[in-house]
Amino acid sequence: MSKWKKYILWFAHEHIEFRFAEMDSLLAMFNFEMRYVEQDNTAPYWIVECDSESNLKKLVSRSVLVRSCIELWAHSKDTQSLHNQLKNYPKHLMDPFFRPDLSFKIEVETFCRHFTQKEKIDKVESFSYLPVKGPVRLKDPDVCLQYIEYYGVRANDPPKLPYDVFFGRWVASGLRQLIQKLSLKTRKFIGNTSMDPQLSLLMANQAKVKSGDIVLDPFVGSGSLLVAAAQFGGYVVGGDIDYLMLHARTRPSRIRQKERATDESIKANMEQYNLQHRYLDVLINDFSCSFWRDRVEFDSIITDPPYGIREATEKVGTNKENFTVSEKHLPTHIPAKVEYSIANIYKDLLQFSAKHLKLGGRLVCWFPVFREDYSDEGLPSHSCLQLVANSEQVLSKVTSRRLLTFEKIRHPTLEEAQDESEITDFRKKYFVVREETRKERRTREAKLRHENWIKSGKNINNL
Repeated sequence: MSKWKKYILWFAHEHIEFRFAEMDSLLAMFNFEMRYVEQDNTAPYWIVECDSESNLKKLVSRSVLVRSCIELWAHSKDTQSLHNQLKNYPKHLMDPFFRPDLSFKIEVETFCRHFTQKEKIDKVESFSYLPVKGPVRLKDPDVCLQYIEYYGVRANDPPKLPYDVFFGRWVASGLRQLIQKLSLKTRKFIGNTSMDPQLSLLMANQAKVKSGDIVLDPFVGSGSLLVAAAQFGGYVVGGDIDYLMLHARTRPSRIRQKERATDESIKANMEQYNLQHRYLDVLINDFSCSFWRDRVEFDSIITDPPYGIREATEKVGTNKENFTVSEKHLPTHIPAKVEYSIANIYKDLLQFSAKHLKLGGRLVCWFPVFREDYSDEGLPSHSCLQLVANSEQVLSKVTSRRLLTFEKIRHPTLEEAQDESEITDFRKKYFVVREETRKERRTREAKLRHENWIKSGKNINNL
């Protein structure tokens, strides 16, 4: 029978709300159990227990929020107690890592406090009692031991002594380096609303994308979510109504770029990251008029529908009565568009997902909300889809967006309609209650200065 060991998961201290959603999704994907011993989202670490280090390595190596995982040998509130614990740590558990043929090093890390090189060396030398037998190697050692001091989260006012100290053996690192690799700054083709790579990878993890999956983004834009899904082995396909965006004919999003390059495209992005073999296609289509055959199924759907703020919410249609296009003009006709309300977008999205997701497949999508109006009852819902995760990203004082993860639990019947849930008209209210933009504030202040200047000139003339 395998023994449960303690580990510390050290997180990047950002997107704190999304930790549970990512961990639960990865645990479900790799199908193993992990016990939570200590989990405080105000701190950058969790202490967990697991009976399989190989499974834990899989989870951590796939996570974008975890920086590293350490097998916990000692944990205390002060350094002296930590050294006492470490001296009493079972020798037979240390010996496999302290063999003469294994090189090692000890790393010193702090959270919310800076150590000089001399302070780090002094900390390392305080562990001289460890029964290590192999040579020291600072680069790529066989065994990496880590000592961490945690000083809380108030970087401007850290305490003199740490709140917690940890010592253990490094087990695995997360996928943090992939965030830099997929950075929008160096990406070939981006748009105004291209998804941040960290959030894109997070969505792919919550969708449990794995090698061989077929993944759809029905509001694909510049294809950021396709890049993330393909990175994890998914075969990706997208759709969008915006012809100009998919053909890279919109205005460039980069400030210094005057016009788009001729080779900009979603496919060019896939080629940039050597993922072209995972790219199926992107299609220009109106999502409100689904053209997929009934038997087509996807392993997951990940998307960020437009909110009508920075990108228009449109579908093909016209407000004219009895409008027809003559046969003569059909070859060159560009269909007119009408507003596609947010309520209808999410109604169609959930109906489509209930129909075209495989059983157990996931829909991961963003949903905009006004923070003062938010309630669980106001979220979109469908009787065939179970909401398994709901995390908030705050956008401003009044608005935020929710990353919703639905899992398909059964197939819909022919008579079944989408569950009705009242959804706020986000776009209409946004322009009433939103915060003033910097450009608007500058314009208002300039107008006020001009009016004051005119008044002061009149007052001088009246003297």
